Amino acid sequence: MGKSVFLGMSGGVDSSVSALLLQQAGYEVSGVNLRLFHNEDLGEGREKTCCSLADAEDARAVAAKLGFPFYVFDFSQIFRDTVIADFVSEYEAGRTPNPCVVCNRSVKFGALLQRALALHGDFLATGHYARVEQDGDTGRWLLKRGMDRSKDQSYFLYMLTQEQLSHTLFPLGGLHKTQVREIAEQNGLVNAKKRDSQDICFAPDGDYAAFIERTAGHPSPAGNFVDENGRVLGQHKGFVRYTRGQHKGLGLSIEPPLYVLDKDPATGAIRLGPDAALWTQTLTAEKINWISVPALSGPLRVTAKTRYSQRESAATAEPLEDGALRLTFDEPQRAVTPGQAVVLYDGETVVGGGTITK
Repeated sequence: MGKSVFLGMSGGVDSSVSALLLQQAGYEVSGVNLRLFHNEDLGEGREKTCCSLADAEDARAVAAKLGFPFYVFDFSQIFRDTVIADFVSEYEAGRTPNPCVVCNRSVKFGALLQRALALHGDFLATGHYARVEQDGDTGRWLLKRGMDRSKDQSYFLYMLTQEQLSHTLFPLGGLHKTQVREIAEQNGLVNAKKRDSQDICFAPDGDYAAFIERTAGHPSPAGNFVDENGRVLGQHKGFVRYTRGQHKGLGLSIEPPLYVLDKDPATGAIRLGPDAALWTQTLTAEKINWISVPALSGPLRVTAKTRYSQRESAATAEPLEDGALRLTFDEPQRAVTPGQAVVLYDGETVVGGGTITK
């Protein structure tokens, strides 16, 4: 008998091709679709663009075609208690969270991996574009970028522990997206041409503020826009509607243009200033997870990025006494935002990462 693997299936082409590749490699595959919402979680009249019933049926159809078991696990409670609760509380505290990182940590590689192991599975697999390898010299499990740099998702996976990595498979890590779609078409998979979802799954219309207000049960408090000296410039429409670096939607006719610099949850004020005030060379991060090294004992040269969509930049990482991290970039970075993830790389390998605090 081959090794048993539980595969997270969203109904998209990536997880479907992952299933095919795992079968071809001799694994015993079981497909799992996660139910993360109930209709009332989204608000009346709102439709999801992912994780829908249609997506689950696409995943089920692929499982039936390839001839392996398919299950639906209701993880809506843990999703609500972790991902959604964190999203709302972080925004209300003036930070800008990354819910995909929290979901990977708490749900996919937390609760789902635990369930897979409890059901005597050997591995959990997903359709992420990333790679897992074991270092032959140190024995540590390494997280590496996907070969398709335009789809690489290692940024969202920096929190994986050694134990989690040892039980994780990423079948698409060595492929490009074009190859994945070709494999799907050649094998007659129903979702070969299905478009990728780009949205946060619980706010598919992109209106995070409305979702937060519905979930919290009250409107986000209005308050003052202030300049760098505290002078009132006008009124904003709700504390959670703005994030660092934002310029559009401020509703102020002021020249030169102003941008959100920071937010004060105690007063509800949002401080604005020129673009030049958004640039910094140093950040501090906490909740650090190290992957390629057990810990940081001294300065380390890395490349790093503070949001998924940017190219990483050269920097020096230094440990702080309380387990936090100071990162000093060679060149100033724009709009480094508390609540977001900073991920450190050494070439193709993820060194580690954490949550930006300032």
